[in-house]
Amino acid sequence: MEKRELRQVFGTFATGVTVVTTRTDDGVAHGTTVNAFAAVSVDPPLVQITLTRASRAAGYLEGAPFAINILSLEQVDAARHFSGEVVDTEPEWTLNGNVPVLTGNAATLKCRPWNIYDGGDHIIVVGEVMAMDITQREPLVFFGGEFRTMGRRVEAIRSDHSGADSESGWFAGSNYFRPLHAPKSR
Repeated sequence: MEKRELRQVFGTFATGVTVVTTRTDDGVAHGTTVNAFAAVSVDPPLVQITLTRASRAAGYLEGAPFAINILSLEQVDAARHFSGEVVDTEPEWTLNGNVPVLTGNAATLKCRPWNIYDGGDHIIVVGEVMAMDITQREPLVFFGGEFRTMGRRVEAIRSDHSGADSESGWFAGSNYFRPLHAPKSR
């Protein structure tokens, strides 16, 4: 399997863009752009990020509290900055307790370490959400190797069995595992 083709397939899955921030043992704030972020559990409140094993951030996160800064559309330069590109302005941030948090986020999750798992050439970091903040800012999206906007809303037809969480509108997954029927002949 060719890595380039696999990356291309992975790139067809639109994701949000986050910057994960933490402090080193000597108190220096660091961040890295991460688009491999997912909700894991509501009870307990767990989230995961995936980092290249070789990255400095992977070493900084072991046992350290961190923030997942879900970037807004206005933070493209911050995403570029923390992915190693040279940009004209430094991202603005504040210290929230002992965790650096970017300003202008669409949402922020402040986490404490839960566990780290092997993920091949990556590590999977699971954090327990200790605090959160959400704004009305539009989130930044990454698709096909480019930053994007959310685009138009698609009206979905909902039924009692849609799998959507009626309180939040968040698709929480379904309790149904349905069989696939034989493909139609052409």
